[in-house]
Amino acid sequence: MTTYSSGGGMDVKGVQGSISFDGEWVTITKKEIGQQDRQFRIRAAEITGTRLKPGTRLYHGYVQFLLPGSPAATESKSLLTGGRPPQSDPHSLSIRHSANGAAEKLVAAVEQARG
Repeated sequence: MTTYSSGGGMDVKGVQGSISFDGEWVTITKKEIGQQDRQFRIRAAEITGTRLKPGTRLYHGYVQFLLPGSPAATESKSLLTGGRPPQSDPHSLSIRHSANGAAEKLVAAVEQARG
């Protein structure tokens, strides 16, 4: 599901969170059970790369933003979260299969804005 705000931004609903992009800033909001929402803002110009692993009907995928001086979080090997970065990684968000199209559009917009 991609939604566009009046400012021309886009949003992707992920697993326990969301990613929004307004053309300049990427905002990742993480919602953990029993805790307050955490927001991480990244300027598109500072992003050095993006990773998109599409979700399947059986497994969640993820969107990850790479930044200079910050190593990319590795994919977890656990049975429940295998194949994606840990929930604690501030620069990524797990996505469901239904969000693949919206995530592709958001990543393409960020790639275009950063360079």
